[in-house]
Amino acid sequence: MTQVSYSDLFDISHHRGYEEDIVAGDLVRTGPNLFPHFTVIAVNGDKAWVRNVQTGVDGLAELSRCRKINGPDSAPPLD
Repeated sequence: MTQVSYSDLFDISHHRGYEEDIVAGDLVRTGPNLFPHFTVIAVNGDKAWVRNVQTGVDGLAELSRCRKINGPDSAPPLD
């Protein structure tokens, strides 16, 4: 049996439409959600090892789903 996620069920796209350099130490969120926030521990290829800042739980996330929330370059340029 294959597990179905809400993203699959409701056809939600978590990928951002712009390029962003995400490195260890960055504070990020995943997808269009505002929370939870994660600290990037390490980056390897297209994956990031992240740690939830509230619970301390570690996980892996696709870099394309991570959105930087710290620093001046955290938002895409306005058109």
